[in-house]
Amino acid sequence: MHTKNKLKILNDPIYGFITIPNSLIFDLIEHKYFQRLRRITQMGLSYLVYPGAHHTRFHHAIGCVHLMQKAVNVLRFKGVVISEEEEIALYVAILLHDIGHGPFSHAMEHSIVNGVSHEAISLHFMEALNDEFNGKLTLAIKIFKGEYEREFLCQLISGQFDMDRADYLKRDSFYTGVAEGNVNSERLITMLNVLDDKLVVEEKGIYSFEKFLIARRFMYWQVYLHKTSLVAEQLLIRVLKRAKQLTSKGEVLNASPALQYFLSESVSLNNFSFDNLESFSQLDDYDIISAVKHWQFHDDFVLRNLCDMIINRDLLKIKIKKKKIKDENFAEHIQKLINKYNISKAEAAYFVFKGEISNQAYQLKKQNINILYKNGKVEDIVKASDQLNLKTLAKPITKYYMCYPKQKL
Repeated sequence: MHTKNKLKILNDPIYGFITIPNSLIFDLIEHKYFQRLRRITQMGLSYLVYPGAHHTRFHHAIGCVHLMQKAVNVLRFKGVVISEEEEIALYVAILLHDIGHGPFSHAMEHSIVNGVSHEAISLHFMEALNDEFNGKLTLAIKIFKGEYEREFLCQLISGQFDMDRADYLKRDSFYTGVAEGNVNSERLITMLNVLDDKLVVEEKGIYSFEKFLIARRFMYWQVYLHKTSLVAEQLLIRVLKRAKQLTSKGEVLNASPALQYFLSESVSLNNFSFDNLESFSQLDDYDIISAVKHWQFHDDFVLRNLCDMIINRDLLKIKIKKKKIKDENFAEHIQKLINKYNISKAEAAYFVFKGEISNQAYQLKKQNINILYKNGKVEDIVKASDQLNLKTLAKPITKYYMCYPKQKL
Protein backbone atom coordinates (compact mmCIF):
# COMPACT_ATOMS: atom_id res chain seq x y z
CA MET A 1 0.00 0.00 0.00
CA HIS A 2 1.38 3.40 -1.06
CA THR A 3 1.58 5.98 1.73
CA LYS A 4 2.15 9.66 1.15
CA ASN A 5 5.39 11.22 2.33
CA LYS A 6 4.27 13.97 4.72
CA LEU A 7 7.70 15.27 5.70
CA LYS A 8 7.95 17.69 2.81
CA ILE A 9 10.48 20.48 2.33
CA LEU A 10 9.35 23.76 0.78
CA ASN A 11 11.64 26.33 -0.83
CA ASP A 12 10.85 29.83 0.43
CA PRO A 13 12.47 32.96 -1.08
CA ILE A 14 12.85 34.52 2.39
CA TYR A 15 14.20 31.69 4.57
CA GLY A 16 15.34 29.08 2.09
CA PHE A 17 14.25 25.50 2.82
CA ILE A 18 11.32 25.08 5.24
CA THR A 19 10.53 21.67 6.70
CA ILE A 20 6.94 20.71 7.51
CA PRO A 21 7.33 19.59 11.15
CA ASN A 22 4.77 16.76 11.39
CA SER A 23 1.97 14.90 9.62
CA LEU A 24 -0.83 16.95 11.27
CA ILE A 25 0.59 20.19 9.86
CA PHE A 26 0.98 18.51 6.47
CA ASP A 27 -2.66 17.35 6.51
CA LEU A 28 -3.88 20.83 7.52
CA ILE A 29 -1.86 22.43 4.70
CA GLU A 30 -3.39 19.91 2.26
CA HIS A 31 -6.94 20.75 3.41
CA LYS A 32 -9.12 22.77 1.01
CA TYR A 33 -9.70 25.46 3.66
CA PHE A 34 -5.97 26.15 3.85
CA GLN A 35 -5.29 25.72 0.12
CA ARG A 36 -7.73 28.60 -0.41
CA LEU A 37 -5.07 30.92 1.05
CA ARG A 38 -3.07 30.45 -2.17
CA ARG A 39 -5.81 32.59 -3.74
CA ILE A 40 -5.85 35.34 -1.09
CA THR A 41 -3.32 38.13 -1.62
CA GLN A 42 -1.37 39.01 1.53
CA MET A 43 -1.41 42.75 0.89
CA GLY A 44 -4.76 43.31 -0.81
CA LEU A 45 -4.53 45.87 -3.60
CA SER A 46 -1.04 47.10 -2.64
CA TYR A 47 0.26 45.66 -5.91
CA LEU A 48 -1.26 48.74 -7.56
CA VAL A 49 1.56 50.64 -5.83
CA TYR A 50 4.23 47.95 -5.45
CA PRO A 51 4.01 45.64 -8.51
CA GLY A 52 5.84 42.80 -6.75
CA ALA A 53 3.37 42.55 -3.88
CA HIS A 54 1.51 39.51 -5.20
CA HIS A 55 2.51 37.13 -2.40
CA THR A 56 -0.29 35.27 -0.65
CA ARG A 57 -1.58 34.42 2.81
CA PHE A 58 -0.37 30.88 2.05
CA HIS A 59 3.24 32.10 1.78
CA HIS A 60 2.90 34.03 5.02
CA ALA A 61 1.37 31.19 7.05
CA ILE A 62 4.09 28.74 6.02
CA GLY A 63 6.74 31.32 6.92
CA CYS A 64 5.16 31.76 10.34
CA VAL A 65 5.39 28.02 11.03
CA HIS A 66 9.08 28.12 10.11
CA LEU A 67 9.73 30.98 12.55
CA MET A 68 7.72 29.22 15.26
CA GLN A 69 10.00 26.18 14.89
CA LYS A 70 12.97 28.50 15.42
CA ALA A 71 11.33 30.02 18.50
CA VAL A 72 10.59 26.62 20.07
CA ASN A 73 14.18 25.46 19.49
CA VAL A 74 15.66 28.68 20.93
CA LEU A 75 13.50 28.61 24.06
CA ARG A 76 14.14 24.91 24.69
CA PHE A 77 17.88 25.50 24.32
CA LYS A 78 17.59 28.12 27.07
CA GLY A 79 15.88 25.66 29.41
CA VAL A 80 12.24 26.59 28.82
CA VAL A 81 10.06 23.49 29.07
CA ILE A 82 7.68 23.11 26.12
CA SER A 83 5.88 19.79 25.85
CA GLU A 84 5.41 17.99 22.54
CA GLU A 85 1.66 18.66 22.75
CA GLU A 86 2.30 22.40 23.30
CA GLU A 87 4.79 22.47 20.43
CA ILE A 88 2.32 20.93 17.97
CA ALA A 89 -0.43 23.28 19.20
CA LEU A 90 1.82 26.30 18.55
CA TYR A 91 2.47 25.15 14.97
CA VAL A 92 -1.24 24.56 14.34
CA ALA A 93 -2.32 27.90 15.84
CA ILE A 94 0.23 29.95 13.87
CA LEU A 95 -0.46 28.03 10.65
CA LEU A 96 -4.19 28.78 10.89
CA HIS A 97 -4.08 32.26 12.45
CA ASP A 98 -5.01 33.95 9.13
CA ILE A 99 -7.25 31.24 7.65
CA GLY A 100 -10.32 33.46 8.10
CA HIS A 101 -9.10 36.28 5.86
CA GLY A 102 -11.48 37.18 3.07
CA PRO A 103 -10.63 38.33 -0.45
CA PHE A 104 -8.20 41.25 -0.54
CA SER A 105 -7.65 41.03 3.21
CA HIS A 106 -9.91 43.48 5.06
CA ALA A 107 -12.31 44.63 2.31
CA MET A 108 -14.89 41.91 3.12
CA GLU A 109 -15.05 42.87 6.80
CA HIS A 110 -16.31 46.34 5.93
CA SER A 111 -18.71 45.56 3.12
CA ILE A 112 -20.69 42.34 2.61
CA VAL A 113 -20.42 40.82 6.07
CA ASN A 114 -21.51 42.84 9.07
CA GLY A 115 -18.91 43.21 11.80
CA VAL A 116 -17.40 39.75 11.36
CA SER A 117 -13.62 40.05 11.79
CA HIS A 118 -11.16 37.72 10.11
CA GLU A 119 -10.09 36.54 13.60
CA ALA A 120 -13.66 35.42 14.34
CA ILE A 121 -13.87 33.57 11.01
CA SER A 122 -10.45 31.98 11.64
CA LEU A 123 -11.82 30.61 14.89
CA HIS A 124 -14.86 29.17 13.07
CA PHE A 125 -12.54 27.45 10.58
CA MET A 126 -10.38 26.06 13.38
CA GLU A 127 -13.40 24.67 15.23
CA ALA A 128 -14.70 23.03 12.05
CA LEU A 129 -11.26 21.50 11.41
CA ASN A 130 -11.09 20.36 15.04
CA ASP A 131 -14.27 18.32 14.51
CA GLU A 132 -12.86 16.87 11.31
CA PHE A 133 -9.50 16.02 12.93
CA ASN A 134 -11.06 14.41 16.04
CA GLY A 135 -10.14 17.10 18.57
CA LYS A 136 -6.44 17.39 17.65
CA LEU A 137 -6.75 21.19 17.44
CA THR A 138 -8.25 21.72 20.92
CA LEU A 139 -5.10 23.05 22.59
CA ALA A 140 -4.22 25.15 19.53
CA ILE A 141 -7.63 26.84 19.73
CA LYS A 142 -7.12 27.56 23.43
CA ILE A 143 -3.74 29.17 22.70
CA PHE A 144 -5.17 31.08 19.71
CA LYS A 145 -7.92 32.51 21.94
CA GLY A 146 -5.33 33.56 24.55
CA GLU A 147 -6.90 31.31 27.18
CA TYR A 148 -3.98 28.97 27.89
CA GLU A 149 -2.39 29.36 31.33
CA ARG A 150 1.17 29.61 29.95
CA GLU A 151 1.03 33.18 28.69
CA PHE A 152 4.21 33.13 26.61
CA LEU A 153 2.70 30.51 24.28
CA CYS A 154 -0.22 32.85 23.58
CA GLN A 155 2.22 35.76 23.10
CA LEU A 156 4.09 33.83 20.40
CA ILE A 157 0.80 33.69 18.45
CA SER A 158 -0.50 37.18 19.19
CA GLY A 159 1.56 39.87 20.88
CA GLN A 160 3.60 42.96 20.14
CA PHE A 161 6.34 40.70 18.88
CA ASP A 162 4.88 37.44 17.61
CA MET A 163 5.68 35.10 14.74
CA ASP A 164 2.98 36.74 12.63
CA ARG A 165 4.66 40.18 12.76
CA ALA A 166 8.13 38.67 12.54
CA ASP A 167 7.19 37.12 9.19
CA TYR A 168 4.95 39.71 7.56
CA LEU A 169 7.32 42.64 8.09
CA LYS A 170 10.23 40.79 6.49
CA ARG A 171 8.10 39.21 3.76
CA ASP A 172 6.21 42.37 2.82
CA SER A 173 9.48 44.30 2.76
CA PHE A 174 10.95 41.72 0.38
CA TYR A 175 8.02 41.66 -2.06
CA THR A 176 7.44 45.42 -2.08
CA GLY A 177 11.14 46.26 -2.23
CA VAL A 178 10.77 48.66 0.71
CA ALA A 179 14.09 48.08 2.46
CA GLU A 180 13.12 50.01 5.62
CA GLY A 181 10.88 47.13 6.71
CA ASN A 182 13.55 44.44 6.42
CA VAL A 183 14.04 43.05 9.93
CA ASN A 184 16.26 40.13 10.91
CA SER A 185 13.45 37.90 12.21
CA GLU A 186 15.70 35.00 13.14
CA ARG A 187 18.08 37.25 15.09
CA LEU A 188 15.10 38.71 16.98
CA ILE A 189 13.90 35.21 17.88
CA THR A 190 17.30 34.24 19.28
CA MET A 191 16.97 37.13 21.77
CA LEU A 192 13.74 35.73 23.29
CA ASN A 193 13.49 34.10 26.70
CA VAL A 194 10.77 33.31 29.24
CA LEU A 195 10.42 34.59 32.79
CA ASP A 196 7.43 33.64 34.99
CA ASP A 197 5.73 32.18 31.90
CA LYS A 198 5.92 35.55 30.10
CA LEU A 199 7.96 36.36 27.02
CA VAL A 200 10.97 38.64 27.59
CA VAL A 201 13.85 39.95 25.47
CA GLU A 202 17.42 39.53 26.68
CA GLU A 203 19.27 42.79 27.28
CA LYS A 204 21.62 42.32 24.31
CA GLY A 205 18.61 42.25 21.97
CA ILE A 206 17.38 45.76 22.77
CA TYR A 207 18.81 47.40 19.64
CA SER A 208 17.41 44.70 17.35
CA PHE A 209 13.96 45.24 18.85
CA GLU A 210 14.28 49.01 18.54
CA LYS A 211 14.89 48.49 14.82
CA PHE A 212 11.88 46.14 14.67
CA LEU A 213 9.55 48.83 16.09
CA ILE A 214 10.95 51.55 13.84
CA ALA A 215 10.63 49.23 10.81
CA ARG A 216 7.01 48.57 11.75
CA ARG A 217 6.32 52.32 11.82
CA PHE A 218 7.97 52.85 8.41
CA MET A 219 6.04 49.96 6.84
CA TYR A 220 2.70 51.30 8.03
CA TRP A 221 3.22 54.81 6.63
CA GLN A 222 5.04 53.76 3.47
CA VAL A 223 3.21 50.56 2.60
CA TYR A 224 0.12 49.49 4.57
CA LEU A 225 -1.32 53.02 4.79
CA HIS A 226 0.06 54.26 1.47
CA LYS A 227 -2.47 56.69 0.02
CA THR A 228 -2.95 54.78 -3.24
CA SER A 229 -3.46 51.45 -1.44
CA LEU A 230 -5.88 53.20 0.91
CA VAL A 231 -8.06 54.69 -1.82
CA ALA A 232 -8.04 51.41 -3.80
CA GLU A 233 -9.26 49.41 -0.79
CA GLN A 234 -11.94 52.01 -0.05
CA LEU A 235 -13.15 51.77 -3.65
CA LEU A 236 -13.35 47.97 -3.42
CA ILE A 237 -15.34 48.23 -0.17
CA ARG A 238 -17.77 50.57 -1.95
CA VAL A 239 -18.02 48.28 -4.98
CA LEU A 240 -19.15 45.42 -2.74
CA LYS A 241 -21.53 47.64 -0.78
CA ARG A 242 -23.12 48.92 -4.00
CA ALA A 243 -23.41 45.39 -5.37
CA LYS A 244 -25.10 44.29 -2.16
CA GLN A 245 -27.48 47.26 -2.31
CA LEU A 246 -28.45 46.51 -5.92
CA THR A 247 -28.94 42.82 -5.10
CA SER A 248 -31.27 43.74 -2.22
CA LYS A 249 -33.44 45.62 -4.77
CA GLY A 250 -33.80 42.51 -6.93
CA GLU A 251 -30.94 43.12 -9.37
CA VAL A 252 -29.19 39.89 -10.42
CA LEU A 253 -25.48 40.60 -10.82
CA ASN A 254 -23.00 38.44 -12.68
CA ALA A 255 -21.02 36.77 -9.87
CA SER A 256 -19.83 33.38 -8.65
CA PRO A 257 -22.24 31.35 -6.44
CA ALA A 258 -20.14 32.09 -3.34
CA LEU A 259 -20.16 35.84 -3.97
CA GLN A 260 -23.87 35.75 -4.87
CA TYR A 261 -24.53 34.14 -1.51
CA PHE A 262 -22.91 36.96 0.47
CA LEU A 263 -24.49 39.64 -1.71
CA SER A 264 -27.97 38.26 -1.08
CA GLU A 265 -27.66 37.11 2.54
CA SER A 266 -27.29 39.27 5.66
CA VAL A 267 -24.38 37.66 7.50
CA SER A 268 -23.29 38.93 10.92
CA LEU A 269 -21.37 37.55 13.88
CA ASN A 270 -24.64 36.47 15.53
CA ASN A 271 -25.84 34.29 12.66
CA PHE A 272 -22.52 33.05 11.24
CA SER A 273 -23.14 29.32 10.69
CA PHE A 274 -21.50 26.27 9.12
CA ASP A 275 -23.34 27.05 5.85
CA ASN A 276 -21.86 30.56 5.89
CA LEU A 277 -18.43 29.03 6.52
CA GLU A 278 -18.72 26.65 3.57
CA SER A 279 -19.72 29.51 1.27
CA PHE A 280 -16.93 31.68 2.67
CA SER A 281 -14.40 28.90 2.02
CA GLN A 282 -15.32 29.10 -1.68
CA LEU A 283 -14.68 32.84 -1.82
CA ASP A 284 -11.31 34.28 -2.83
CA ASP A 285 -9.66 37.11 -4.80
CA TYR A 286 -10.57 35.52 -8.13
CA ASP A 287 -14.32 35.79 -7.42
CA ILE A 288 -13.99 39.50 -6.70
CA ILE A 289 -11.75 40.41 -9.65
CA SER A 290 -13.93 38.39 -12.04
CA ALA A 291 -17.07 40.16 -10.78
CA VAL A 292 -15.45 43.61 -10.95
CA LYS A 293 -14.40 42.93 -14.57
CA HIS A 294 -18.04 42.17 -15.44
CA TRP A 295 -19.51 45.01 -13.42
CA GLN A 296 -17.40 47.72 -15.10
CA PHE A 297 -19.92 47.48 -17.98
CA HIS A 298 -23.04 47.51 -15.80
CA ASP A 299 -25.84 50.03 -16.39
CA ASP A 300 -25.64 51.38 -12.84
CA PHE A 301 -23.62 54.63 -12.83
CA VAL A 302 -22.05 54.00 -9.42
CA LEU A 303 -21.10 50.33 -9.86
CA ARG A 304 -19.81 50.84 -13.39
CA ASN A 305 -17.51 53.73 -12.54
CA LEU A 306 -16.17 52.27 -9.29
CA CYS A 307 -15.25 49.02 -11.04
CA ASP A 308 -13.67 50.83 -13.98
CA MET A 309 -11.46 52.80 -11.57
CA ILE A 310 -10.11 49.61 -9.97
CA ILE A 311 -9.62 47.57 -13.15
CA ASN A 312 -7.85 50.40 -15.00
CA ARG A 313 -6.13 51.89 -11.96
CA ASP A 314 -7.72 55.26 -12.59
CA LEU A 315 -8.44 55.91 -8.93
CA LEU A 316 -9.95 58.79 -7.00
CA LYS A 317 -7.75 61.66 -5.91
CA ILE A 318 -6.85 61.48 -2.21
CA LYS A 319 -5.61 64.16 0.14
CA ILE A 320 -4.17 63.29 3.54
CA LYS A 321 -3.87 65.99 6.20
CA LYS A 322 -2.91 66.28 9.85
CA LYS A 323 -6.11 68.19 10.63
CA LYS A 324 -9.72 67.13 10.12
CA ILE A 325 -11.21 67.81 6.70
CA LYS A 326 -13.36 70.94 6.66
CA ASP A 327 -17.07 70.26 6.12
CA GLU A 328 -17.38 73.00 3.52
CA ASN A 329 -14.62 71.46 1.36
CA PHE A 330 -16.30 68.08 1.58
CA ALA A 331 -19.76 69.49 0.76
CA GLU A 332 -18.35 71.40 -2.22
CA HIS A 333 -17.01 68.23 -3.87
CA ILE A 334 -20.29 66.41 -3.25
CA GLN A 335 -22.31 69.22 -4.83
CA LYS A 336 -20.02 69.43 -7.87
CA LEU A 337 -20.60 65.75 -8.56
CA ILE A 338 -24.39 66.02 -8.11
CA ASN A 339 -24.58 68.96 -10.51
CA LYS A 340 -22.28 67.45 -13.14
CA TYR A 341 -23.87 64.00 -13.39
CA ASN A 342 -27.38 64.62 -12.07
CA ILE A 343 -27.04 61.93 -9.41
CA SER A 344 -28.37 61.75 -5.85
CA LYS A 345 -26.39 62.76 -2.77
CA ALA A 346 -26.29 59.08 -1.71
CA GLU A 347 -24.78 58.12 -5.08
CA ALA A 348 -22.26 60.97 -4.94
CA ALA A 349 -21.15 59.73 -1.50
CA TYR A 350 -19.67 56.64 -3.17
CA PHE A 351 -17.13 58.90 -4.89
CA VAL A 352 -16.61 61.62 -2.29
CA PHE A 353 -15.85 60.44 1.23
CA LYS A 354 -13.54 61.07 4.15
CA GLY A 355 -12.03 59.08 7.00
CA GLU A 356 -9.02 58.75 9.23
CA ILE A 357 -5.97 56.53 9.56
CA SER A 358 -3.90 55.83 12.65
CA ASN A 359 -0.41 54.45 13.18
CA GLN A 360 0.88 53.23 16.53
CA ALA A 361 3.96 51.03 16.27
CA TYR A 362 3.94 50.08 19.95
CA GLN A 363 1.15 49.94 22.53
CA LEU A 364 2.41 50.53 26.06
CA LYS A 365 -0.59 48.92 27.76
CA LYS A 366 -0.82 45.78 25.62
CA GLN A 367 1.52 42.84 26.24
CA ASN A 368 4.65 44.94 26.61
CA ILE A 369 7.97 44.01 25.05
CA ASN A 370 9.94 43.59 28.27
CA ILE A 371 13.74 43.71 28.45
CA LEU A 372 15.39 41.23 30.84
CA TYR A 373 18.66 42.56 32.32
CA LYS A 374 21.48 40.29 33.49
CA ASN A 375 20.69 41.19 37.13
CA GLY A 376 17.14 39.86 36.70
CA LYS A 377 15.45 43.26 36.43
CA VAL A 378 12.64 43.55 33.86
CA GLU A 379 11.75 46.84 32.16
CA ASP A 380 9.52 47.90 29.28
CA ILE A 381 11.49 48.58 26.09
CA VAL A 382 10.36 52.23 25.92
CA LYS A 383 11.87 52.89 29.38
CA ALA A 384 14.91 50.71 28.75
CA SER A 385 15.77 52.27 25.40
CA ASP A 386 18.01 55.30 25.00
CA GLN A 387 16.19 56.08 21.75
CA LEU A 388 13.95 59.10 22.33
CA ASN A 389 11.82 58.28 19.30
CA LEU A 390 10.58 55.01 20.86
CA LYS A 391 8.42 57.12 23.18
CA THR A 392 6.98 58.77 20.09
CA LEU A 393 6.27 55.35 18.55
CA ALA A 394 4.10 54.52 21.56
CA LYS A 395 1.79 57.46 20.81
CA PRO A 396 -0.97 56.98 18.23
CA ILE A 397 -0.63 59.34 15.25
CA THR A 398 -3.88 60.07 13.42
CA LYS A 399 -4.20 61.58 9.96
CA TYR A 400 -7.33 62.51 8.03
CA TYR A 401 -8.11 61.88 4.39
CA MET A 402 -10.66 62.87 1.77
CA CYS A 403 -11.23 61.14 -1.57
CA TYR A 404 -12.92 62.74 -4.56
CA PRO A 405 -12.95 62.34 -8.35
CA LYS A 406 -10.36 63.81 -10.66
CA GLN A 407 -11.62 66.05 -13.45
CA LYS A 408 -14.12 63.49 -14.73
CA LEU A 409 -15.48 60.02 -14.02
